[in-house]
Order: sequence, then structure tokens, then C-alpha cells
Amino acid sequence: MDTDDELRINTPHRELLDQILDKWSLSVLNELCERPYRFNELRRAIPQVTQKSLTATLRRLERNGVIEREVVPVRPVAVRYRITPLGKTLRHPVDVLLAWASQNMPAVERAREEFRAREEGEAGF
Repeated sequence: MDTDDELRINTPHRELLDQILDKWSLSVLNELCERPYRFNELRRAIPQVTQKSLTATLRRLERNGVIEREVVPVRPVAVRYRITPLGKTLRHPVDVLLAWASQNMPAVERAREEFRAREEGEAGF
């Protein structure tokens, strides 16, 4: 590959990936790929997330153009979140990463176990 064509992980890339591939973002995107959700529906669908973390995650994803927020004109006023066309383009890369993780998890577990054994052996000196 020509050096001009090489992908480089610079600060904006790292920040974006941190924001869209974190624990709660992946869970939210997984839900929103199926259908739009109201805030409380998302809270119920992802019971481990706190209200504060969900709010921050939704704002971050909206700021990055991955989801959109729609105010629903009902009484009381409701807010619904849906994935954007840009957000839908994340499905394939995330699926590839998940497939890699599934395929390589045994090797990762072995490496972790070997690391833990080395750490314990070094601590014994």
C-alpha cells in the first residue's frame, strides 16, 4: 500500500471510535437498528444503563449524526430516537468486529491466562 493511501489513527478518528464503539453506544445502536425507541423504552431494553449514561450516550450519538432525536407531539411530549442512514452504515463494520471477537475469543482467553500466570510468577520473586 502506498504511504499516501495508508489509514492512520489520528486524534479525530480515535475520538469518534471511542464515542461510537463504547459499551452503551453499541447497546443503543443494537436496539435502534431494529426500530425507533422512546427514551424509557431504551431504558427498559438496556436495564443495566443508568438514566445519566443513556442520556449522555444518546447525545453523543446524535452529535455524531448516528442517531436522530424526534419530538413526538403528544401529551405529555415524548422523544423518540431512530438510527440515521449514516448510523446504518456502522452495521457491517461492527458485525465484522463481533465476528473477529467470536472467532478469536479462545486465543484471547489463552493469552489472558498466560499473562496472569506470568504476573503471578513475577510477583513471587
